[in-house]
Amino acid sequence: MKTLNDAFEHTLEDIYWAENALSKALPKVSKAVSSAELKKAMDDHLKETKGHIKTLEAVFKSIGKEAKGEKCDAMDGLLKEADGLIEEASGHALDVALIGAAQAVEHYEIARYGTLREWAKVLGNEEAHTLLTSILDEEKAANNKLTALAVTAINASGKASKK
Repeated sequence: MKTLNDAFEHTLEDIYWAENALSKALPKVSKAVSSAELKKAMDDHLKETKGHIKTLEAVFKSIGKEAKGEKCDAMDGLLKEADGLIEEASGHALDVALIGAAQAVEHYEIARYGTLREWAKVLGNEEAHTLLTSILDEEKAANNKLTALAVTAINASGKASKK
């Protein structure tokens, strides 16, 4: 990479891979959790993630590139962490650990989309800027939903079983 445009395209490929990997991982997470509310949140986010993939394809099109992914080491690590939690934890502990892991994914996505959006603006690609802003807004909303769910239901339900 030698230019901002190179960095933009590379990072776009990175997040495209990440969203595709996430779309494959979310059903396993949804199946593993015991909280009906958390399961619904995971299932809802899977639908949003599939929409993000389509929106990213539109971003690629807007810059005249074919949509393709390049392995995202960060998302790969976050998803491996979630797999480890599924193997190591159960019951309430699994739910609280997976909601934390899901928020780590959201925070990573928020950072990436915020960066990509601003780079698109600097590069003068208003269509990409608008599309990336829409994904960024959805990722922030997903994080807020997870926070509210954690604070009002998931974390609180474990108070009685502190051990």
